Amino acid sequence: MNGFHPAARLVDLAEAVRNDPEAPRDTLAALLARHGEHPGDLGEGAFTEADAAELRAAARRMGAVLAETDTDRAALALNAVFDECAARPRLSSHDGHPWHLHADREGSGWGDWFLAAGALALAELLSAHGRVAWGACPAAGCGRYFLGTGPGSPRRYCSTSCATRARVAAHRRRAAADAPRDGG
Repeated sequence: MNGFHPAARLVDLAEAVRNDPEAPRDTLAALLARHGEHPGDLGEGAFTEADAAELRAAARRMGAVLAETDTDRAALALNAVFDECAARPRLSSHDGHPWHLHADREGSGWGDWFLAAGALALAELLSAHGRVAWGACPAAGCGRYFLGTGPGSPRRYCSTSCATRARVAAHRRRAAADAPRDGG
């Protein structure tokens, strides 16, 4: 992956923890590496089991923000994260990556880093789109987190498959409700 894509990293980590609330340290480290984190920062000595637990808790918290559909409540939730763990934004260039924003405090743990970076990514999306540009899929049995940053109307589902399944299920419910009843 070229450059940093903190919103995609946020969704992937929150989704991994949603699927497995005790996602192993190695799984989280591999996911972080796929999103451009330096491998030297992800070894067992640098990214410990305690760090993984902190990251899992932060991913659960940000998952609640990803599930928020109301723009005002999402903004309040993001501001609460900023109040708790963010610092003045600063530009950073490290490990061969291009310049990008950091909003975490120097020396922050993995959890605060993830919260601050995730809140910044979602705040950028909210301000750019003027609305919540993410979600949790409402299709029965799904719940996957997704980013809805494309053109057109806001996305409600994580995929066209989930949207189609939900539309067909709604059609079948309406057809069953409208069907004549045997009074026999």
